Amino acid sequence: MSTNQIVAVIGATGMQGSGVVEALAARGKFRVRALTRDPGKYRGPAHEVVAANLGQPESLVEAFRGAHAVFSVTNFWDQGTDEVAQGTNAVEAAKKAGVEHFVWSTLPDVDGISGGAIHVPHFTSKAKVDAVVAAAGFRHSTFVEPPFYFQNLVSGLAPQTLEGGRKGWVLPLPATARCVHMGDISELGNLVAGVLERPEASHGRHLSLAGGIYSFDDVIGALRALGHEYVYEQVPYEMFATFFPGAEEMAATFRWFERYTYFGPDAGTKLAGARELTVAPFTPFAAWAAANMQGG
Repeated sequence: MSTNQIVAVIGATGMQGSGVVEALAARGKFRVRALTRDPGKYRGPAHEVVAANLGQPESLVEAFRGAHAVFSVTNFWDQGTDEVAQGTNAVEAAKKAGVEHFVWSTLPDVDGISGGAIHVPHFTSKAKVDAVVAAAGFRHSTFVEPPFYFQNLVSGLAPQTLEGGRKGWVLPLPATARCVHMGDISELGNLVAGVLERPEASHGRHLSLAGGIYSFDDVIGALRALGHEYVYEQVPYEMFATFFPGAEEMAATFRWFERYTYFGPDAGTKLAGARELTVAPFTPFAAWAAANMQGG
């Protein structure tokens, strides 16, 4: 390991990539190259910024040139994204560029684990790239799994105003189902830093970040301690699936959580590995909420 070794970070302006850049830059053990579609708009602590687009393989080969390691992430929710194609582009470009350590941000194979009973493309499409990474023959390859972001609770899944003026959540998951692995996504960088600093210990492993495993009762209890008066209403999965465009996949996602937990049946092993390798402990929800969701 040398401070001259370059780590190229895909998605450096996104929630996962920006956390990786910040953690690596703070550690000072690698030279960080931020990859983004629009370098002119980048504002961050990376040592260098390079244009790259997962849909343009030729841009990736150039962006990876001279890099010791690559952190790669795809965004299912970007319109027109084909995660399998984009992930494969990143793997093939990294091999051509001579990258030694490939770190892939992935999630469980919902379709495979459930025997086809549950379809969650934004999980399974990432999982399909795992085999591509493993077969590429990198000197080291590691699979990191991000959790349900705590940040979701102040953005896309923030409490809504319900009938009677109350605020809270209407979801299909039973409020008492302690099955959602949650965490502060900015801390993914601490895990990636540990992975890159200990490549032999991380090689070939799936490592899952989480501050804990929670039910929505747990979430609401922690928020009530901060002065919030949130409520929770459970609705049938079939009803939730009709609520908004994309709700059908979200309903399937919650069904997956209830039956298998967020990280799936091998969650314990993956979580233990992440705790072993991270360079800093993961924050539990109550502490994160106290810092980010103070209310009254």
